[in-house]
Amino acid sequence: MVFDFETILVLVTLLTGITVAWAAFRRRRVKASGSYPDKEGWWIELCRSLFPVILLVLIIRSFFVEPFRIPSGSMIPTLLPGDFILVSKFAYGVRLPITNQRLFGDGQPERGDLVVFKYPENPSQDYIKRVVGLPGDQIAFEDRRLVVNGEPVPVEEAGSYTTPTDRGADMFTERLGDLEYNTIHQLSFGHPDGEYEVPEGHYFMVGDNRDRSADSRRWGPVSEELLVGRAFMIWMSWDTNNNTVNWSRIGDRIR
Repeated sequence: MVFDFETILVLVTLLTGITVAWAAFRRRRVKASGSYPDKEGWWIELCRSLFPVILLVLIIRSFFVEPFRIPSGSMIPTLLPGDFILVSKFAYGVRLPITNQRLFGDGQPERGDLVVFKYPENPSQDYIKRVVGLPGDQIAFEDRRLVVNGEPVPVEEAGSYTTPTDRGADMFTERLGDLEYNTIHQLSFGHPDGEYEVPEGHYFMVGDNRDRSADSRRWGPVSEELLVGRAFMIWMSWDTNNNTVNWSRIGDRIR
């Protein structure tokens, strides 16, 4: 079992719920015997107060919306370090906490989606990348240009970009289907070209900061079982360089 926040939340919910149920059962038995119930311990009152709140948080976080924080620059310029995002948990089917087993729903990622998933080499960590390859796709990178099933993805120069660490980069507008988004390249950190085949039940994920992202080019496609949800909005943004709120990004739709 992976002891991440989700696991801890489930265990605390179970512990407080069992405590409340046990206290209620004990109280009924004492009353039925004609005795006066003993004074309950402080921990029972605490569990009784916490249980409905924790249960509500678990339900919302597991089945509807979950917040995440962007810790690194692998998705620059779309997402910045310090962005806090919301992720739809039902976009790709409702799943059980911890096991991530699908309960119902048949939604599948589309090319261009920004997806949060469990890192294949350490499922206790959550990653976010852009889906560029679906099951059965042939993915290639030729001179840093994305090629899907033998067709180069349309791209246009979009000027220069200065990263939060003041490194200069070249920015490009990429079109994947009907979706447009920006990527950046920092040539001194380049990834080698390569070709990849996406197995059934897997997705090929890459970062928009193409030369500073550890992604499927390094550790392979991501299994459907590791998908967490689709990112859709920035609800808070903290400028890590100036230690202040980046008000202009709050409420931005993610695409």
